[in-house]
Amino acid sequence: MRTIHVTRYATPLREGGSLPAIVEADDDGLYVLKFRGAGQGIKALTAELIAGEIARLLGLPVPEIVLADLDAILSRTEPDPEIQDLLRKSAGINLALDYLPGSITFDPLVDAIDPKLASQIVWFDSLIMNIDRTPRNPNMLMWHKKLWLIDHGASLYFHHHSSDWPEYVRKPFAKISEHVLLLKASELENVDKVFQKLLTNDAIASIIVSIPDEWLSGEPTDVPVNKKREAYIEFIKNRTAASEIFVKEAQDARQKLV
Repeated sequence: MRTIHVTRYATPLREGGSLPAIVEADDDGLYVLKFRGAGQGIKALTAELIAGEIARLLGLPVPEIVLADLDAILSRTEPDPEIQDLLRKSAGINLALDYLPGSITFDPLVDAIDPKLASQIVWFDSLIMNIDRTPRNPNMLMWHKKLWLIDHGASLYFHHHSSDWPEYVRKPFAKISEHVLLLKASELENVDKVFQKLLTNDAIASIIVSIPDEWLSGEPTDVPVNKKREAYIEFIKNRTAASEIFVKEAQDARQKLV
């Protein structure tokens, strides 16, 4: 995974609890930066990285994810006290996504989507327990006539509960009933077979190893970083192996809509 260095805070995107912003980087690119110092904290960045790279592995359209090194000195030129404070708190490694200029929010009443892609996204969101893909807030963009998935920081919420991760492995994810694409997701069984083969142990491990050590050094502090990585790997591996549980939940929820 690439690392960029933030050179300028361009403009805030006052959406959601993460207070993201458009920034410029040393490669002259524009990125949407997710701040480690925002209210949702580093675990939201960890979820964003894991979920986004799983989506990419599965062939789903997500903007490039990069690690973004931020120097607190940037806060000195920012007139807004709230943003100054956020920049200071976010010194170090943050997460950023390639900025898609001119993109617009996906509208299920306007933008067509085929059943296969809808099923792939529903399966993916069931795996990562993404509660944030609803009609009110689809977290999908249309850019150059193509669908893009964004904002996965609220997923993998099990990691906010340090003692009972294994309990979430076989949970069916009832929130899938609120998914914006559920009605279109008529090919879940076929998608399940394909995605099971793609999410190999090695592929999962290659994603988890890209999480910066400093993101994993927080609470619980008595657990070594390498053990936390192993816990993420085991969770994704075992939840994938038990996918028939969340697939059935999605199928049952969809049947009520048909």
